[in-house]
Amino acid sequence: DILVDGKLCDCDIVVDCKVGDPIPLEVKLTNWSKHSVGPFALTVTPYQDYQNGVHNYDLQDAITFVGSNTFYIDSVKPTKDSVYFGALLFLYTGDFYLNIKFHEDNCSRELPLSWFCLPSVHIRAMEPV
Repeated sequence: DILVDGKLCDCDIVVDCKVGDPIPLEVKLTNWSKHSVGPFALTVTPYQDYQNGVHNYDLQDAITFVGSNTFYIDSVKPTKDSVYFGALLFLYTGDFYLNIKFHEDNCSRELPLSWFCLPSVHIRAMEPV
C-alpha cells in the first residue's frame, strides 16, 4: 500500500497537496511468501507526464525529499508488514507522479510479484489558499 498525506493511493485517486508544505509518504510492504525477502532498496522517483508519451524526470527544482528518496531494507519476514516513511516538498504547482522501483541484490526471484505492481501515485500540488 502507498499512502500520501495519509490517503491510500491507487490508480484512480489524485492526492491534492499545498506547495511549500511537507507531504508525508508511507510505503507498506506485506510479504505473503513463506520466506524472508531481502536485502533490497526501494527508490521513489517523481516525474511529470506530458500525456504524449514523454516523462520529465528532471524535477530537482520542483520537488525535494525530506530525508532520502531511497529506503534500504534488510529483510521482510514471512506474513509480516514493513513500513517505510518519507516526505515530499513541492516547490511549484502542477501534476506529478511517483515512480517506485525496487533494486534487489540477487534476490529478484524472492520478491513478491505484487510489489512490482504498486499503484501509480498522482499528486496535484496547488497554491496555498
